[in-house]
Amino acid sequence: MFAKILIANRGEIALRVARTCREMGIPTVAVHSEADRDSAVVGFADESVQIGPGPPQRSYLNAAAVLQAAQQTGAEAVHPGYGFLSESPDFADACESLGITLIGPPASVMAELGDKTSARALMAKAGLPLLPGSLDPLDAASARELVAEIGFPVIVKAAAGGGGRGMSVVRDPACFDEEFRRTQATAQLLFGDGTVYVERYLENARHVEIQVLCDGRGDAVHLGERDCSVQRRHQKLIEETPAPRLPDGLAERIGRSAVRGALAARYSGAGTFEFLVGPDGGYYFMEVNCRIQVEHPVTEMATGIDLVQRQIRIAGGEPLGLLQEDVVPRGAAIECRINAENPALGFVPTPGPVTEFVPPGGPFVRVDTHVHSGYVVPPNYDSLLAKLVVWAPGRDEAIQRMKRSLMEFRVSGPTLHTTRDFLLSMLDHPRFRNAEHSTSFVDELVQPTTEQQAGD
Repeated sequence: MFAKILIANRGEIALRVARTCREMGIPTVAVHSEADRDSAVVGFADESVQIGPGPPQRSYLNAAAVLQAAQQTGAEAVHPGYGFLSESPDFADACESLGITLIGPPASVMAELGDKTSARALMAKAGLPLLPGSLDPLDAASARELVAEIGFPVIVKAAAGGGGRGMSVVRDPACFDEEFRRTQATAQLLFGDGTVYVERYLENARHVEIQVLCDGRGDAVHLGERDCSVQRRHQKLIEETPAPRLPDGLAERIGRSAVRGALAARYSGAGTFEFLVGPDGGYYFMEVNCRIQVEHPVTEMATGIDLVQRQIRIAGGEPLGLLQEDVVPRGAAIECRINAENPALGFVPTPGPVTEFVPPGGPFVRVDTHVHSGYVVPPNYDSLLAKLVVWAPGRDEAIQRMKRSLMEFRVSGPTLHTTRDFLLSMLDHPRFRNAEHSTSFVDELVQPTTEQQAGD
């Protein structure tokens, strides 16, 4: 096992990884920006290294600074968390060239699955169902020919996209050329790659994803499904397992498809295969996230499996040591993301000081957070303050436990707004309670002009 692991991330995920490392007896190094010098993980880790100023491009996205810190401290492995460098094939290659293990899939696998067009092509060969669309990058002329064939509505997506960004739903053929060019420009700005592709837009879809674990030796299992359909601006707000009211046997069929896709990709580590499920029960592959997911705690609560520990052990060369029949999810788990955002203003971020922070407690309640009273939410990063996760024997009980926990959760500041009350209203909405919601649910209630189809 590794003698030392560097955690190349910040916030709650950095602290969560550090905690598992401590349980495993592995010393940790926390890298941090100047803005995060007093962060929780810096105080928790065995060592820390400042790698740059506040802006992420000069700190957490600065691969050279991260690798220099790893070499300086003698770290044998890097855990990238999610976001930042976690799905960068170039960073994975750089780690390998220095003899440092990146806790994640190999660079070649990351490159093939990170490009959504090549991922779609690979999954098509593996027999996974896809929505009609392109398997190759498109220029404007070939895109027009394709949409004339598959029909509207369509969604234009960045091939190198992530985090629910770089997407545009088009219903009116007269608007297609403009939206296609706009999405190309957005993709170039966000990801440095203007390549886009097009697929048929699935109305009233649910977002169902499968957690997989693979050891790269031919052994792979899935750990059940998560429903992530409550989203705003293609980014998730509520996740739960099991996915409610799926047709009998559908979740297991999707899970087997994900394992088949993972084996076809020669995947290694923890990953998530994302699917859309239509009102008729048809399911369609969307993309693969080659990293730990924000919402991984709901799977941990239902299965009792520490996904970060499994990531580390697989990266250290251990076999999976887990058969599909060993995975027995129990009960229902729900996660709510408490973000520093104002839902009344379109979920605009609200950085600033936190004067009160009192998380909830009680049985089967988990709070993953790096925030405390006196913490200042910086403007440079994601607005996530905490992930509130509950477990109960059934979905109705889990919803009630989540409502009680949210009402207990006190977080305030002079400029701070959070998603707490909005989440409470979602949990009480009849469409959510009856599992009749889709990925467009939030936008229909809050932003009727915005279209929605999946994201992380």
